[in-house]
Amino acid sequence: MHHSLAAATLAGMVLSSTACTAQQGSPQQPVTTTVVTPTSTAEPAPATTPSATAPGAETSQQTQSFTFPDGHISFTYPADWKVRTEQGPYLTEKDKAGSVVAVVADSSGSEVARVLSGMYGDAAAGPAKRTVLEHTPVPGITDKAGKTTEFGFGYDVIAGSLHYFMDVRLAHEFLPSQDNSGTNQVLLPNGVTSAFVVFDDEKKPAFATPDAAKAWMATTKFRQLKALLLSLAYK
Repeated sequence: MHHSLAAATLAGMVLSSTACTAQQGSPQQPVTTTVVTPTSTAEPAPATTPSATAPGAETSQQTQSFTFPDGHISFTYPADWKVRTEQGPYLTEKDKAGSVVAVVADSSGSEVARVLSGMYGDAAAGPAKRTVLEHTPVPGITDKAGKTTEFGFGYDVIAGSLHYFMDVRLAHEFLPSQDNSGTNQVLLPNGVTSAFVVFDDEKKPAFATPDAAKAWMATTKFRQLKALLLSLAYK
């Protein structure tokens, strides 16, 4: 599922009430969490058409790091990728300088991920049947209440449609009991952060089938994006 940042002009909202409730649909069945071992790349090709490598193959790629201007949040990414920054959403001029979005592009120049460090966020959530294909703790990010976070890749079924997500969330959102689309926003001492992979908005869903999504997990691109999200750290 895509998680976009709200426009900065949505005044009156504060961090403590960022999650708004989307229009409720028919009740969904409880989520079944499935951790999947990457399958052969002979499965149907995903919409993102990344290059495939043998399952379990290790990459020895050089990396570089990015740190936000306030010095709190950092992450690593492949040396041949690029990061540019843009203004993040904010409510007041006082908060403007502290709201920054890091936009990550791969070696082809395609935007592949976004990381926000800011003082304002907005999100909508509603009933969903969630399938988690993989999730792993992110040791460098703990929310300001002491709750742990995890990297995860999976999809939600909302009103009969599949919505894929690959991001960092509070760990409880990957439990079998999760029956809500939730949010990838994490509250930190300096504000809010969200970090997620950008799937091609022109292709809905992002993968032709769940099997294609599982096959993508055996590719170099998946491992690079996973490593980026797992490297997130706050200090």
